[in-house]
Amino acid sequence: MRALDLLLPERCLVCAFPGTSVCSSCAADLRRLGPPLCERCGAPTAIPVRRCRECEGRRLAFASARAAVAYDPAVKRIVRGWKEGGLRRLAHFAAELVAEVVERPSVSALTPVPADRERLLRRGHQPAAALAEALGRLWELPVVGLLGRPRSGPRQRGLSLPERRRNVRGSFVARTPAPRRLALVDDVYTSGATAAAAASALRRAGAREVHVVAFARAVRRAGR
Repeated sequence: MRALDLLLPERCLVCAFPGTSVCSSCAADLRRLGPPLCERCGAPTAIPVRRCRECEGRRLAFASARAAVAYDPAVKRIVRGWKEGGLRRLAHFAAELVAEVVERPSVSALTPVPADRERLLRRGHQPAAALAEALGRLWELPVVGLLGRPRSGPRQRGLSLPERRRNVRGSFVARTPAPRRLALVDDVYTSGATAAAAASALRRAGAREVHVVAFARAVRRAGR
């Protein structure tokens, strides 16, 4: 045991019990996002549907979106510790949960959503990229860095859904040629605006089918 661990023992981010960043009990209690789901965006629904209230009427550049757990208060604490608290090893925890819950997509490669420059400089790491690398090892898929983010826009937090979509429009560029079938990996799927903008860039670069995979997903209400 390291001297630092004796002075500052690790505690669960959810229940604060000493031991690990996420204790086994809290990990088991995280809300997994299993069926029934919207076939397109992965929102929990009362019955299986092709499009739910959340995504119908929207032009989505991705073929499907899936996430492992609901972005509830417990998961928000885990994500905050991972992204802002420097607990980089949580990328492996997140990847294991994704592999447990989400069916491996029929794709030839994974590519992460890149952080913008401001957040990268502040955090010193890219959570989505680390998640993609860990998930690539579990799914035995290559990880390719295809996307760039040439400009930093205002933060998405606090914006309405239409504002979120406008805020990220044109934010990404992609290297060509992109593989025809890709999985786009992100840590959190909130409104789908970031995923749609990134998928649009990949489509312009030659991808024909983009499937979004995330650790957590915001759940607003049960769709139809």
